[in-house]
Amino acid sequence: MSALGELWRGLGDVVFPPSCVGCRGVVERSGFNHVCVKCAGQLDFVAAPHCSTCGSPFYGVVDGERSCPHCVGLNPAFGSGCTAVLFKGPARALVIELKYHRGRHVVADMAEIFRRSPEILAVVKGAVLVPVPLHPRKARERGFNQSALLAASLARLAGGRVEEVLRREVDTPTQTAFDRKTRQANLKNAFALARGVTLTPGQQYVLVDDVFTTGSTLNSCARVLRRAGALKLDVVTFAHG
Repeated sequence: MSALGELWRGLGDVVFPPSCVGCRGVVERSGFNHVCVKCAGQLDFVAAPHCSTCGSPFYGVVDGERSCPHCVGLNPAFGSGCTAVLFKGPARALVIELKYHRGRHVVADMAEIFRRSPEILAVVKGAVLVPVPLHPRKARERGFNQSALLAASLARLAGGRVEEVLRREVDTPTQTAFDRKTRQANLKNAFALARGVTLTPGQQYVLVDDVFTTGSTLNSCARVLRRAGALKLDVVTFAHG
């Protein structure tokens, strides 16, 4: 940000102090724009050891298999998955603000959380980042694709590039309240390769989404990319829960 832009933002914060998405209190400048110091301390960052499929953290000493009960039955079409934070508290509030209140202003804070997640930055470095697509109707309604915004933030942080190589062909209902089996049924044939796209088998591709819940959406996308020739394919999400 330019010095002039920083000045204007500082003046704006004096006149209209930013409020915290978590507690709605006033935010003091401490690395985040819309998360106060207290709520920032409640961000639950995920670090190793964690499930190699969904990123859910393990606690204590881990031996043997690195997948978790959460992923039983998923049969992932992607290689590995990692996530930045757990979907609770201020992290949940950031996602809700972005997705359901058109709060693009919080993307900078979500990018800052990614910046503090070295494993994720290592995974996406130099990769082609593929955001999970929205159906055109929902994209028009929301005005943006939150996964594409997150992918663009990761590309700026780690030097990858964003390519929207997938399209959503079926306007599925919101999947939030459904279990994995229902989600899988709803998402059957929901995604396809974008017209005119050709994948490079040796290229590293990383699917990007906001939240890993059951993994059904990401897995549906991964199957399309696998069939199209993506041999090196991983998943990154902002949150898990």
